Amino acid sequence: MCGIVGYIGPRQAYPVIIKGLKRLEYRGYDSSGVALIDNGKLNVYKKKGKVAELEEEVLDKNLNSHIGIGHTRWATHGEPSDRNAHPHVSNSGEFAMIHNGIIENYVPIKNDLLKKGYTFKSDTDTEVLLNFIEDIKKNNDCSLEAALRIALKRIVGAYCILLIDQNDPETIIAARKGSPLVIGIGKGEHFLASDASPIIEYTKEVVYVNDYEIAIVKADELVLKNLGNEKQTPFITKLDMELAAIEKGGYDHFMLKEIHEQPDTIFDCLRGRLLSHNSQINLSGVDNNIEIFKNAQRIVMVACGTSWHAGLVAEYLFEDLCRINVEVEYASEFRYRNPVINKGDVIIAISQSGETADTLVALENAKEQGAFIFGVVNAVGSSIARLSNAGAYTHSGPEIGVASTKAFTGQLAVLSMMALKIAYAKGTITELRYQELIKELEAIPEKVKEILVDTSNIQRIAEKYKDATDFLFLGRGYNFPVALEGALKLKEVSYIHAEGYPAAEMKHGPIALVDETLPVVFVATKDKYYEKIVSNVQEIKARKGKVIAVATVSDTVIPTMADDTMFVPDTDEVIAPLLSVVPLQLLSYYVGVAKGFDVDKPRNLAKSVTVE
Repeated sequence: MCGIVGYIGPRQAYPVIIKGLKRLEYRGYDSSGVALIDNGKLNVYKKKGKVAELEEEVLDKNLNSHIGIGHTRWATHGEPSDRNAHPHVSNSGEFAMIHNGIIENYVPIKNDLLKKGYTFKSDTDTEVLLNFIEDIKKNNDCSLEAALRIALKRIVGAYCILLIDQNDPETIIAARKGSPLVIGIGKGEHFLASDASPIIEYTKEVVYVNDYEIAIVKADELVLKNLGNEKQTPFITKLDMELAAIEKGGYDHFMLKEIHEQPDTIFDCLRGRLLSHNSQINLSGVDNNIEIFKNAQRIVMVACGTSWHAGLVAEYLFEDLCRINVEVEYASEFRYRNPVINKGDVIIAISQSGETADTLVALENAKEQGAFIFGVVNAVGSSIARLSNAGAYTHSGPEIGVASTKAFTGQLAVLSMMALKIAYAKGTITELRYQELIKELEAIPEKVKEILVDTSNIQRIAEKYKDATDFLFLGRGYNFPVALEGALKLKEVSYIHAEGYPAAEMKHGPIALVDETLPVVFVATKDKYYEKIVSNVQEIKARKGKVIAVATVSDTVIPTMADDTMFVPDTDEVIAPLLSVVPLQLLSYYVGVAKGFDVDKPRNLAKSVTVE
């Protein structure tokens, strides 16, 4: 949640910051603001709404500065408004701060500060923390850096903080715990951000700041310290991201671009790993720990949102192919319910950003209890990647659209390779079946490309059903999680109420909703459940429901029964979710666009959930 940007160096800071905020707007767009220092004066400008509204607000303002911080907000404490927008200014007017995270014990701190005469202009926990830092500095006659260090030892919660002092226009002080912070290393300049997307235009050398570290950043110097005031050695990483990957590239929306990128991103995920010519899968994170996977009595998939649906598909994959007991857990529940973790259990953490707060805490708890942690993430250098014992990147590239698309298929590709490799090592699938599935998986990028050649039929279906108030998504087996994902996508970008169910469960309640106005989407590709799905379709048609089917191109039965059909190429049922999800992504996109919504920035949502 929330995007932060900072700059210090010879350039004008404002253009760097505002461009960075636009690239981070997927993290929050309730309000935005900047703080700049010019001639010893702190200038703060902020505005409710998207970054474009801030740009309008500052047209006639003094934007001259070589140091600055900026913020785009996803509201937690305090409603979206000008007054609750960041940056916040301390009571003295000397300090400005931006913050991504939640300070859980801000209420007693605020009450104490009120007794001391402090006043508050916002409802945020951030302003409380800033004045707490100022109070410590004043009462202890210490530096701002020392005051921040003392404050961070006393607060409870998550944070990424950028702090500037109008009396010291040569320094940005930053700190993180549980919320990401990347520092770009330039020539006589530094860039700070929540992720690398605002930095890549200027430098490819970055430092990923660790939890409980404070960064003292000057134009020509970067000093990292821990909370014990001990210097840490910055580890400089080279980015492999390209600027073109975070631009729209001629598409109307990032979501559509990212859907259409899937043939390439899935290919990139498989490239160098899936070698069909010699029936080999190379995944070093699995190869180096194959005995752990072979001997695992239980695998727990831990994830949130779309990644949780990928975990559900993986449950079918690992139990079917590897014969290992699998549980799929919402990280937000797993971290709090005191789960039973045994030594030897394998925890597979699935996350696009690698920064999901609930997943991180769940992993830390499981690791302490002796579990082996394997991360499936997209963001290189992310917190989950660093916490894991081993892992595999999805190589999906930056995903800017808030509703996840290419990251989901990247996760499925990695999890499919993992399941095949472990199953082959355990001997739970035959050589012939192993070779068949490798070939099927290798063919997926071209088959996704076939779906995307002409999407006009899906666009027509979206226009036809855009005014529906409810949708039901049904699937069986491997396609049940795809139904859940289809329902989630539609909710996210069109604001239409949608529910996903196993098709057999519809008779246990959901069928009561069916009438001539309810669109029912069946994920009905050919598999061992096919005859059952046909029966379920007939049951919906008997009650005058409108049936939209995702069917394989060779199917001659379901297209005659459905009101509308979206086709995918034939493939093995084990691999089918990589194809069947694509029409549902497009359906959601086109419905959202037809309703006039900004599908890249759905209301109330943010891309990376780094707070509870």
